[in-house]
Amino acid sequence: LRPATPFHLMIINLDRDNLELSEDYGNENRSEEDAVMSGDAAGAAEAKRKEIYAYQAPWPIYGMNWSQKKSKPMRLAIGSFVEEYTNKVRVIEVDQEKGQFEQVAQVDHPYPTTKIMWLPDVEDKIEADLFATTGDYLRIWKIGEQGFTSMECLLNNNKSSDFCAPLTSFDWNESDPNLIGTSSIDTTCTIWDLTVSKPVGEVKPGAAVSGEVKTQLIAHDQEVYDIAWAKGVNVFASVGADGSVRMFDLRNLEHSNIIYEDEDSSPLLRLAWNQQDSNYIATMKMDSSSVFVLDIRVPMEPIAVLERHEASVNGLAWAPHSSCHMCTAGDDQKALIWDISSMPRVEPILAYDAAGPINQINWSKADTDWVAIAHDQTVEALRV
Repeated sequence: LRPATPFHLMIINLDRDNLELSEDYGNENRSEEDAVMSGDAAGAAEAKRKEIYAYQAPWPIYGMNWSQKKSKPMRLAIGSFVEEYTNKVRVIEVDQEKGQFEQVAQVDHPYPTTKIMWLPDVEDKIEADLFATTGDYLRIWKIGEQGFTSMECLLNNNKSSDFCAPLTSFDWNESDPNLIGTSSIDTTCTIWDLTVSKPVGEVKPGAAVSGEVKTQLIAHDQEVYDIAWAKGVNVFASVGADGSVRMFDLRNLEHSNIIYEDEDSSPLLRLAWNQQDSNYIATMKMDSSSVFVLDIRVPMEPIAVLERHEASVNGLAWAPHSSCHMCTAGDDQKALIWDISSMPRVEPILAYDAAGPINQINWSKADTDWVAIAHDQTVEALRV
């Protein structure tokens, strides 16, 4: 993690005066002169490469995800959050000549997306350019030439009816892109077996992807709020309104392991699995300023609690390239980067102050120098 980025070195006492940025927000970049004046030789050498890209959407942003293709690393999909049936998913990409995000595609989406995720294809091995969304159903979308975007398939886990309980989240397996896991308010998790890049025609002639239910299980006693795959193709975990983290193995779904149960049974909203070290899971609970780091080898007790946020945490993301770094963000308008190598005592090492409460955060897998945050109608790409 380099100095002289939009993130500032974290002051442990969280003295706000020491955390103020040099008003990069809105200016979107530091000039070469600023870089030289600050003594940042590396920044001067790379002055043409911005430290912050900001994009203003015409609606509040909730869903957000970085492209996972190295050929298109500076591309984001963002979803609107408006209280109407018709919402939007917009794809934006940095135009290097203009030095700013530009819209490259947009589709109508029924209801707000609960999550957006691009096909995990960092090495560009799959020809199809796909992303998925959840809301009322799981939908797979394909981006074609000139940004033309089409829905390749709509997947309903209820075979007996067109009704589908709302989906709260999903995760696309990095090791096998044919696997997607969804979580639902009906207490279930569903594992979908997709056929990526093989025209099958179940949904429409020549579709780039189709899918069928691989397995569906009652995962929790109450609503399931999030699901995440471990590295590999068999193990996943989920969290929900019953306050528990549960781990499952596709090779033996008759049993699950409870990794953690909140002592107050407070709902757990999100979890993230460390892709560099599968022993570690991070989770957060509703209306809490803390993030809990769990070691699956030592269940039930967090091995570390990250407690420097001053309001509810809304998002967390492990660094894709590091087993010991994580970024969190919340209603206190802060994005914090942590180094957990010093567990159990963990302090943030870098901080960024946004202009509003941050509701989403995502660390790019295609270019790990970049973290994206969303607040209000703004998305910001921050170089770390």
